[in-house]
Amino acid sequence: MFKWIGLILGFILLSTMSVGLLILGIFGALIGLLFGGFADRIRAYGLGGANPFTSQTRQTVFLETVFVLMGKLAKADGRISQIEIDHVEAFIKKMGMSGEHRQEAIRQFKRGAEPDFDITDTMNHFKQHCGNTFNLKQVLLVYLIVMALADGKLDPQEKDILEQVSAQLGYNRAEFNRILDMVMSQASFARGHQQQYSSGPQRSYSDELADAYKALGVTEKSSNQEIKRAYRKLMSQYHPDKLMGQGVPEDMIAVATEQAKEIQLAYDLIKKHREQS
Repeated sequence: MFKWIGLILGFILLSTMSVGLLILGIFGALIGLLFGGFADRIRAYGLGGANPFTSQTRQTVFLETVFVLMGKLAKADGRISQIEIDHVEAFIKKMGMSGEHRQEAIRQFKRGAEPDFDITDTMNHFKQHCGNTFNLKQVLLVYLIVMALADGKLDPQEKDILEQVSAQLGYNRAEFNRILDMVMSQASFARGHQQQYSSGPQRSYSDELADAYKALGVTEKSSNQEIKRAYRKLMSQYHPDKLMGQGVPEDMIAVATEQAKEIQLAYDLIKKHREQS
């Protein structure tokens, strides 16, 4: 939007200052287009994502940070379980990583799993390159929470590491607990939805609905408008084009897409329930 406004204003201003010199008007239009495009990127991605030439660096840093911290989480209780290994393998497979990216991800995972690994330098490096970009901090935290829940529970040691990561990203305890509760509810809702098509025990409708509200970060007392606003905000955060523009590697978009599907299903259930009430 801003780039087109800049294009028009640039042409008008410079062409009127030098009447008859069309070349200056064109030059002004190009300047306006450039600065308008810059403003559009800030509006969409944040100041950190304004420069498209740094996108590759952000992608590399994001990928490294995710897998280093996954390794740290997996080793949090002193051992890496087979379930956690399987989750990482499934995570890599879901992303359809190339051989080179896969080897790098495994290398970073092993580095994070070293007994004395300190996350401070990793977090500082991430904040330097990705800290001023919209959503990347929360997307990183969400990916790590999903990893920690791979075995169906959140160990105290894992939660402690997540709290450390969250604090270094700038979240206070209340904000961290809100995100944690939301992601755990999304996972619970997804499991409940899958059980509808299995022969296992079925969850009650009320439990599923309660998880749906929590998955969107709202409550049963929230208005329809508040629920729609929360839903749109979450879907915007997981929008593939926005995530790639900010620096999430294309390989990792599939994970965000899964989260978006869970959010969509939760919203659809709430909407249907309210229409029938």
